[in-house]
Formats: sequence, structure tokens, C-alpha cells
Amino acid sequence: MKEENTSSRRKYNSLVSNPAVEDYSLRYVPKSFRKWSEFTVANSALGGIAYLADFAIGGSLVVTYGFTNAIWGIIIASIIIFSTGLPIAYYSAKHNIDMDLLTRGAGFGYLGSTITSIIYASFTFIYFSLEGSVMAQAISLYFGINIRIAYAIAALIIIPLVIYGMTFLSRLQLYTQPLWFILMLTPLIVILNKDPSSLSVWTSFDGEAKTIQFNPLLAGLAAGVVLSLIAQIGEQADYLRFMPEKSSRNSKKWWLFVILAGPGWIFLGMFKQIYATFLASNIVSTLGAVKATEPIYQFLFGYNLLFGLPIISLTIATLFILISQIKINVTNAYSGSLSWSNFFSRVFHVHPGRVMWVMFNVLIALTLMELGVFYELNFVLGFYSNVAIAWIGAVVADLIINKKLLKISPDYIEFKRGHLYKINPVGFVPMVLASVISIVAFFGLLGPIAQAFSPFISLAIAFLLTPVMAILTGGKYYIARKSDIVNEEHECVSCGFTYEKSDMLYCSYHKGSICSLCCTLERSCHESCKDGLKPFRLTR
Repeated sequence: MKEENTSSRRKYNSLVSNPAVEDYSLRYVPKSFRKWSEFTVANSALGGIAYLADFAIGGSLVVTYGFTNAIWGIIIASIIIFSTGLPIAYYSAKHNIDMDLLTRGAGFGYLGSTITSIIYASFTFIYFSLEGSVMAQAISLYFGINIRIAYAIAALIIIPLVIYGMTFLSRLQLYTQPLWFILMLTPLIVILNKDPSSLSVWTSFDGEAKTIQFNPLLAGLAAGVVLSLIAQIGEQADYLRFMPEKSSRNSKKWWLFVILAGPGWIFLGMFKQIYATFLASNIVSTLGAVKATEPIYQFLFGYNLLFGLPIISLTIATLFILISQIKINVTNAYSGSLSWSNFFSRVFHVHPGRVMWVMFNVLIALTLMELGVFYELNFVLGFYSNVAIAWIGAVVADLIINKKLLKISPDYIEFKRGHLYKINPVGFVPMVLASVISIVAFFGLLGPIAQAFSPFISLAIAFLLTPVMAILTGGKYYIARKSDIVNEEHECVSCGFTYEKSDMLYCSYHKGSICSLCCTLERSCHESCKDGLKPFRLTR
């Protein structure tokens, strides 16, 4: 990028103008910035999957629903998460945009996707609070400090680590990955070797449900908790947008790493949840139901068998948890900052920089930690999954059915304000309806069967209604006007920086080419570029 010193031009603060810090948080990622290999991007994306909320979730499910229903719930939810994550990962990596920009062009419109920005931001701070609670439990136990002080430490140490975006995160995930895998798998190997009866304890554990028989209602409730993780694909997309260009030369490698780093995250997530059911079922009789859901005690069980000395076991277990939680919470804070940036820039036309929203997201998460959200895990995640899956279901339906099968939705992703209608009912209406109906079901107002399967109701309504809305509207609300940018690079008439074609559009207010961010932040134009335009059906 280059800048001209012109007083009439828009000026950004030093954080916003620094790509190493800002990471193109509201933009298409240009070719010049995508300097990482497919492996490096995938490794960075999978590094965040080190999180231990999976162990808390798996432990909570087995304690509540027993072995059989917990396992089936995890498997069913994992299949759905993989299936919905694949098209999102592909489009994000292909078009080099994050989940918010993808949602705008996949049936929601420019302002319609502000609601999904809040849904996604909620995912990042809810899981930050859960992961931070796990870290705080370890800090409190090891150092003997009050848990509330430990909460603050676990949250605030993340801020300086996440400021430098993808440049720093890629190195952090690369260097810590091997040690993390060793520390995670060691307890499992030790327990199976030294305590063969642990397998039978696990498979016969009936939990609070007092049954080892398959119960579809209990399995459905368990799956609903796991389905809250469906929005994790958004965090994967935040990394996948840095993928290099797909070509005939790298096609196989590109697909491999997009699948692994995109929907493939759930394979490791499913393994960790099942692993947690094994650990929790073996310690619940001695430590109780509450501690059985806390990862610090789950891993202490294995390390105590290995070392025999409590201080060594606790030190190793604490080290593992600190590494794990730093790896995931830098991702939660990073992705949350992207989402809040998108929301506030569109609604209020301000952009103080991604770093400001890192701190904002962390403070919300810290508040939830102090309120004890960890111990209401099943309810919070079960409720959240109804809304998250409605969003993802609508986006996936647009990408698969409306774009590929019906060919009503454009075959590219348009995210620029000047080219979009404020609200596209195709995805927006199904998401709202699916969320409302499934939440009503979640609270038991439609009966016990609907309550158990409320996330599935949400997915079905969103997925089926989205193509119906596309047919009814004829695709009129996808594109407000077509691009008239021809050259590969243009200088923005507002800020003076030069951007690639994909990030530019013509501005009738400024009488020249403008970048997507300056277009987003412009208050005075009142979207005059779209005055007098009537909805038109896309011709293919």
C-alpha cells in the first residue's frame, strides 16, 4: 500500500494503517499479504483446536447423560458440524474473506449480517470465558490464589499476545503444537497401561441419567450442547482466508489443508470430547460430579499414575492447561475482534482498529467468567446452539443449493456496501424464524421431543426455508449494482492507499474508486450510489 499526504483524505490511526496489526480485519486479504504456505495456514488454524472446553463438554455430557448417550450425541453433532463446515471453508479459502464478509454475500445483505456478527462475537466471548475458566482453575489450584483473581489473570494475559495478529499467531501455534500433543496423549496411554479396568468403568458409566441404554431424547440433548461448536468454523475461516491462491499446481495440497483446517477440526474435537468422557467417568466416584468436569482434575488423574508425586503431576498438568488455553484464547480474542470490528464499522461507521475490540471482547468474557458461566455450561451452550445453527444452516443452504443447484445466488461472494442491499431476506428471514422457533422448543414449550431436538429443528428450518426464499424473491436482493472496476489495482480516492481490484468499487459520491473500508465508514453519502435502483434478477 502507498499513502499520499492529502489533508482532505481520510486518515486512519497507526494501528489501523499497520497490516501486521490490523490483518485486513474488514477486508478481502490481498495476494501480497498471503505469504504463508498451505501447511502454515492450516497449522495455525488447527493450533486453536488445542482448547480444553471439549474436555469440559465431554465430562459434563457423560456425567449428565451417561456413556452411551454422551457418545452418540458427540458423534451425531460431529457429523453435522463437518458437513456444514466444508462449503464455508471452501468459499472462505477461495475468496480470501472471513465469516462475516462471507455471510453478507450468502443471503444476508450488508446490514442483515450485523446480527450474525453479534452471534459470532457471542461465540468467541462465551468460549473465551469457558477456556479462561479452565485456565483459572489450574492457576488457582497451583498457586493457591483466589479463583476470581485467577479469572482476571487468565483473561488479561491474552491481550498482549493477540495484538500482532496472524504474524504472531502462526508462530505461536507452530512452536507449541508438538509439545501440546505429547502432553495431551500421555495421560491416556498411562491410564490404559496401568489401569485396564478403566475401560469397563467408562463403558458402564450411567451418569445422572442412570442408564447405559440408548435414549434418543438424551442423545439429542447431548448433541445440542456439542452443536454449539458449529460456529467454530468461523474461527477456522479467519485463518483460511490467508490461504494462497488455488492453482493446478497446488490443487491437491490446497484441498487437503482446507479440509483439515476447515471442517477437519471436528475430528480432533470429537476425539477430545470422547477422551473427556473416559477421564470424567473414572474420577467422578472419588472427586464428585463438579470436579469431574474440570480438565485440571481430569489430567491430574493420569499424571498422578505416571509420576506418583502430586507436585510434579500438578506442575505438568498446569503447564499443559496453560499452553492449551493460551493457544485457543488468542484465537477467540482475535476472531472476536474481527467480528466486533465488522459490527461497529457497519452500524456506527467507526473503526478505531481491531486491537480496541480485542480488549472489548476480553472484558465481556471476563465478566462471564466472574459470573460463573463455566458451571452453567450445558444450559448456556444448549441455548446458544439454537441460534448459531440457524445462522450456519442458512449460509450453507445458500452456498450449496442457491449458488450451485438453483443458480439463483451469484457464484461469487459480494461483500462491499455499495454493491449490496441492506437486507437480503433469503438468509435473514429463515435464520430469524429458525432461531425463534427452536428457542421456544428449547424451553420445552413444544413438548419434550421438540426440546431434545431443538437444534435440529433450527437447522432444518433454516436449511429448507433459505432456498424457498430465494425462489420466492427470484434472487432480486443479492446484488444492488454490479462492479465497474476493471484494473487490477486502484488508489482509493478517500484514504489514498492502493488496493487490489477485489477490494475496490466505484463511488458516485467521491467520483472515483474507493476501497471497501472507506465505503463502509462513509457517513455523508447516504448510499447515493444506489439511489433509484430497483431490485434485479441476477442473469447467469
